[in-house]
Amino acid sequence: MTGSVWLVGAGPGDPELLTLKARRLLDEADVVVHDRLGCASVVQELPPTTRLIDVGKSPHHHPVPQDEINQILVRGARAGHRVVRLKGGDPFVLGRGGEELRSCREAGVACEVVPGVSSAISAPASAGIPVTHRGLSTGFLVLSGHEEVDVDQLAATAFTIVILMGMYRLPTLAPALVAAGKDPLTPCAVIQEAWSDRQREVRAPLSQIAVESARAGLANPAVIVIGDVAEGV
Repeated sequence: MTGSVWLVGAGPGDPELLTLKARRLLDEADVVVHDRLGCASVVQELPPTTRLIDVGKSPHHHPVPQDEINQILVRGARAGHRVVRLKGGDPFVLGRGGEELRSCREAGVACEVVPGVSSAISAPASAGIPVTHRGLSTGFLVLSGHEEVDVDQLAATAFTIVILMGMYRLPTLAPALVAAGKDPLTPCAVIQEAWSDRQREVRAPLSQIAVESARAGLANPAVIVIGDVAEGV
């Protein structure tokens, strides 16, 4: 008997921000393979009969390699289980969901994607920051803080810049953007642990955002917003 895999977005962590389909699939799942971010409060509400497999990653620490995660999903489905791969935010926004979908399809395992609310949009929203706003920004860029970026190109964009998991890079990225020509007075915001009772925010100009965030003790998980919209509406 062959089961199935669902790649389900958990959203930013508030269980009420799950989609109805995500909630149903979680209740019906035999196995839930979950991440660290955006999933803790969600998995606590699952039926006690659900088998939980924690494959959560933290910056520079991946206890379960991605290839092994792929195999866990395939093995579970081949054993006839209904497997939910629960991923923080949206599976296809810096979540490696595409790799997991491809692995399942190559193994002949049925796999379906259930979108989630990405922290790239929802974390700024929790602080009253729209990533686009008429007269301020007509688009936004979403970047991973783990990857190198073209600073000159980034400094030239008129779009809102949203950076996920980039707090360790902020002290070098912010001055680099200023050196590349970005206005040092560009509004910025950092939102830590959005949609939780631990949420904290810092707002400051680009030239000061790293210093003010460090002074406030902000750290990952956090979302960085650079652009005029960061002043809020």
